[in-house]
Amino acid sequence: MSAVSRHYVLAAGGTGGHLIPAFALAIELERRGHHVALVTDERGARIPGKPAFLPAHVLPAGRMSKNPIGLVRAVRAIVQGRAMAMRLFESFEPSCVVGFGGYPALPALLGARAAGVPTIIHEQNAVLGRVNRLLAGRVDLIATSYHEVERLDPKLWGKVRLVGNPVRAEVLALRGEPFPEFTEDSLFRVLVTGGSQGASILSEVVPDGLAMLPPALRHRLQVTQQCRPEDLDAVRARYAGHQITAELGAYFENMAERLAEAHLFVGRAGASTIAELTAVGRPAILVPLPIATDDHQAANTAEMVKAGGARAIRQDGFNAKELAKQIQAMSLHPKALTNAAHAAWNCGLPNAVSDLADLVESFGGEPLMDVIRMDGAPAAAAATKQALARENAE
Repeated sequence: MSAVSRHYVLAAGGTGGHLIPAFALAIELERRGHHVALVTDERGARIPGKPAFLPAHVLPAGRMSKNPIGLVRAVRAIVQGRAMAMRLFESFEPSCVVGFGGYPALPALLGARAAGVPTIIHEQNAVLGRVNRLLAGRVDLIATSYHEVERLDPKLWGKVRLVGNPVRAEVLALRGEPFPEFTEDSLFRVLVTGGSQGASILSEVVPDGLAMLPPALRHRLQVTQQCRPEDLDAVRARYAGHQITAELGAYFENMAERLAEAHLFVGRAGASTIAELTAVGRPAILVPLPIATDDHQAANTAEMVKAGGARAIRQDGFNAKELAKQIQAMSLHPKALTNAAHAAWNCGLPNAVSDLADLVESFGGEPLMDVIRMDGAPAAAAATKQALARENAE
């Protein structure tokens, strides 16, 4: 528990990728005795999983567009949101504002800078997001989830801190658990998800790909697959036709339990997915979303693939034959799958939420910490201290 209670504001777009780490940080800061508020959009205020103690403030936030009319509307909304954020800061008096990306974070961080409130941005992906790119040169610190981050100006390296991507407590609790026993006679449990919205390509390809596995693997399959509601009946029929045991659903509340039992994951490569797979140590076949901004999901796979914990298949090459080939290469021999699980586990940054909370707590009375830094930037903390001192002097 922190000796001093402070106020902090977290600002995030209304999707799970932005809000899951924000919620994790809020819970940790509240546990340390601080008061936390959330700035988001209407979607974020309603998203499942928001802690009951966390008040949500909805600010207008326009999405930048090449359309002149849309751009004018966006700028107007951002200006209005910035003014509302500054009024919030007058009453709440935060020691720091932390942005997690997404357009709703933009007015809050601009308002914080105008009000003289210290700012941090956290980037969940291996490519710096658009809003975070706009803000990176203006904030005090940049917290990252990967050792290498694309689209990050090298001139800003001095204020980068590698902390990782916070995951839900129930998932992190599994890190100390052993990989489920996998022998030549055991069940082969495969978990398939397409992120928060599902993915029809997985519904189309995975059942047929699993059916192409050698009998030694296919007859032991036990599949759990998240599908879009409109795909459920068709996928159920495919598995029944292949005589493969499968539990299907549009949403699973106990996803942490499913992940704990899984021997192999097949799905998208969103930041939260990668963070959870590496926290727990689960091998994966990853199919990056091809329309993801700046192809960031493909970048997210690089570290895990290089370590041997995952295989990535581009969607244009994702078919039943290729999926069966990759699964067979990873799991036909029990030791291969166990080794991949260990490689995935080694990529995890399990202290992400506590390290990020430490970074946030460094604003508001205590000297700026210098123990969390990006590899290859030994003078990072000192440089940041000097920069902050200059700004304060000005």
